[in-house]
Amino acid sequence: MVKNSFISVISQKEKEENQGSVEFQVFSFTNKIERLSSHLELHKKDYSSQRGLQKIVGKRQRLLAYLSKKNKVRYKELIGQLNIREKKKPLI
Repeated sequence: MVKNSFISVISQKEKEENQGSVEFQVFSFTNKIERLSSHLELHKKDYSSQRGLQKIVGKRQRLLAYLSKKNKVRYKELIGQLNIREKKKPLI
């Protein structure tokens, strides 16, 4: 698993204090998603892990949507640091 530069920016003390922040939650979900994705490459028929992955991706999407509504600058910085694609906007 590749470590992101985002975690190196956060010191251990800040990490303990900010575990409830949206950025930290999105970061931890991203790590879980990467781990589950690599697991599913080896075990293609592990359907319970696929469902777990879908649930985590959904949680991350909701957190990112909340962050984009509340603070666009922090949202842009976070998706840039974690190399996450920006969600497509609806056509309507």
